[in-house]
Amino acid sequence: MQFTITEKDNSCSARNGVLHLPHGDVQTPVFMPVGTQGTVKALTVNDLKEIGYNLILSNTYHLYLRPGEEIIKKASGLHKFINWDRNILTDSGGFQVFSLSALRKITQEGAKFQSHIDGSTHFISPEKAVGIQVTLGSDIQMQLDYCSHWGASRKEAEEALFITNEWLGRAKSVWDREVDNGYKGSLFSIVQGNFFPDLRKQSAEVCTASGTPGIAIGGLSVGEPAELFYETLSYTSEFLPKEKPRYVMGIGTPEYILTAIEHGIDMFDCVLLTREARNGRVYTRKGPIAIKKAELADDFTPIDKECGCKVCKEYSRAYLRHLFKSKEILCSMLASYHNLYFMHDLIANARNAIKENRFLEYKKEFLAEYEGK
Repeated sequence: MQFTITEKDNSCSARNGVLHLPHGDVQTPVFMPVGTQGTVKALTVNDLKEIGYNLILSNTYHLYLRPGEEIIKKASGLHKFINWDRNILTDSGGFQVFSLSALRKITQEGAKFQSHIDGSTHFISPEKAVGIQVTLGSDIQMQLDYCSHWGASRKEAEEALFITNEWLGRAKSVWDREVDNGYKGSLFSIVQGNFFPDLRKQSAEVCTASGTPGIAIGGLSVGEPAELFYETLSYTSEFLPKEKPRYVMGIGTPEYILTAIEHGIDMFDCVLLTREARNGRVYTRKGPIAIKKAELADDFTPIDKECGCKVCKEYSRAYLRHLFKSKEILCSMLASYHNLYFMHDLIANARNAIKENRFLEYKKEFLAEYEGK
């Protein structure tokens, strides 16, 4: 993978770039819709292309359990299986193992866990995580990491970081061999260290020394206060090499994403936008609204008058409220399309602001309207 930085904003660390990936170039900053099980919920691949997405995220843990890597191998890889001819980043499953704390045991060898589907026992090592992602045909794959929880003690954070660093070395060795055998996907290392600045620095140094094509910042947005998120993001980003793409995992609100861009982060993902769409929450430039509110029953205006998506051009708030109250599937489809269009538009406008050297002004203006200040 090659990464080219094309523009830098003079007032902060925001930058535009291009990821040169096996299934086409991707402009950064970029938001990746989450297709955990090989599908971005309630949307087709043509919907995603229509909006303008060319990089989505799928999850190794879930696809390993169902339908299984053998089925995907028979289908000639995940791209063919889901009919997506653009790029795919796959998470290693580390976060899912982290969230199954009652169902797993982690050692230096790897993670032993019970399936959330049928209770069957499985074991995944850093080597196996790489192998599964090679089978999937991931354009970008993530190392297996050990994410410690918000509020963890320093001892717990040190243990998790030690294992993460150990796993990185083993994952990198397997990935190097696979590349020698013709695999074209890139490996990203992951910075951990909980909320201890010195551990974050140590982790960033290990990731940098590993020589992976990109680096992700993990262990954020796991329940910590917003102020701590911003503080940790700020100093962690300073530890990372500027020439490589940087990815903050699991953030999806405009406030978090614009702040991450300000600190030179290039990539983001989150299930939030489609999850909230299915629960009747849609995003507008004046902030999110709950489509179920009674006051919208006879509101025949679009979700967002300034939005150019086909949902806002063709349907009203009143109609979406009717669909939601009637529990019609179409509500999830339309709301998900709109929310992902909203985020794609926000990121495109951020890239334009960086190009024009006015990113901080754009961020301030956007959030003032969005937060009603």
